[in-house]
Amino acid sequence: MVKTNESIIAAVSQWLDRVVIGLGLCPFAHAPREQGRVRIVVSEAQDEMRLLVELHAELARLEETERHLLETTLLVVPGIFPQFGAFNQFLDLVDRLLAEYDWEGVFQVASFHPDYQFAGTQPKDPSNLTNQSPYPILHLIRETSIDEALAQFPDVEQIPQRNIQRMRDLTPEQRKLLFPWR
Repeated sequence: MVKTNESIIAAVSQWLDRVVIGLGLCPFAHAPREQGRVRIVVSEAQDEMRLLVELHAELARLEETERHLLETTLLVVPGIFPQFGAFNQFLDLVDRLLAEYDWEGVFQVASFHPDYQFAGTQPKDPSNLTNQSPYPILHLIRETSIDEALAQFPDVEQIPQRNIQRMRDLTPEQRKLLFPWR
């Protein structure tokens, strides 16, 4: 079955609402989502250079748009990176792009992938679910938003451990429902 941009956005939206917000993995995501300030855009890229061009355009859009209109962007990349290793290596180019355009300290790019795997874990380790998504995704985040959220959230350093435990506590049926692409 051919995936349309609409079906890709629907799958990412469902993941965002059910997993990221629904399970409370990111305590800062609910308000921007509720207020319509989360942009989900599907990349047309079929190679890394084209993706870098699209990433630059989305970062520039974010920079030029007031926060009350656009808080964050999810750049969904369905056309390349079926393997997590190649996607993970691409993040080095993302870091170089941020440095080249003086966006270090302005933006942060978080990554999600259907086969995301933290170093030192086995592929099926439930902790990996915290960063697994239906498609490869580059999450473009404003550093000021992170700073403000961290200042308001108690025990922010406990978020990763709490999220890992939440994934481990899911039953096999819940995992199958929340992560149908696995």
